[in-house]
Amino acid sequence: MSSLAASPDAYRQGAVLSASPAQLIVMLYDGARRFLRQGAAAMREGDIERAHNTLRRAELIVAYLDGTLDHTQAQIAGELNALYTFCLRHLNDARRTQDATKLEEVSDLLGELREAWVEVARG
Repeated sequence: MSSLAASPDAYRQGAVLSASPAQLIVMLYDGARRFLRQGAAAMREGDIERAHNTLRRAELIVAYLDGTLDHTQAQIAGELNALYTFCLRHLNDARRTQDATKLEEVSDLLGELREAWVEVARG
């Protein structure tokens, strides 16, 4: 592989390695939202396999965010846990009904959370 072909991966790896914890969370939200957009497009196209695969990747990110909550911060951790649980249930409903609008609703919610984390990262 040429060094030019490896440069986007090297750039991403460098960005991750140099990011603060809050910036990493923003990156996770960005990834989840990207997969949700791809999943919604696949659902609309009737591509069930691609919709499932991209939806699964988004679900794994949301589950990871939920699993890494700091429960010493009880109030905020509890509120985020409730939001992530809602997201996962809503995504499961979307998969069952092949309803792309549910993916967009979750993406919008994650977008609002992302913006809050952007502020934390700036802080």
